[in-house]
Amino acid sequence: QVQVVESGGGLVQAGGSLRLSCTNSGRTFNSYVLGWYRQAPGKQREFVAALTTWSQRITIDTNYADSVRGRFTVSRDTTKNTVYLQMNSLKPEDTAVYYCALRLGDPGGVVVSTDRSYAYWGQGTQVTVSS
Repeated sequence: QVQVVESGGGLVQAGGSLRLSCTNSGRTFNSYVLGWYRQAPGKQREFVAALTTWSQRITIDTNYADSVRGRFTVSRDTTKNTVYLQMNSLKPEDTAVYYCALRLGDPGGVVVSTDRSYAYWGQGTQVTVSS
């Protein structure tokens, strides 16, 4: 059974940084999309960033929501089956529960910013940015 688990959330002052991690169940997948989403209190869940990888390609694709582009960076460590979300220049409006989500298989044609594209979701990790 595939499982993804987030970690790394916490409390940080505005302007600070945090790095979230998303680790899968220990298996290695060659083609997948790993998305990051967040949900603030009283708001709908929204897309943050995604990392796409193909088995036949060395390079990866990354996508970002406009609200985080230039501040957040998604990356991976294949040796640890982990995808990271580095969050810099954090703002109070970044406060939310952050989720990672995984879609396995050929990512061709996948809309990475649509949560219905993902089959596996983590339990979420709280990020709080104080002003």
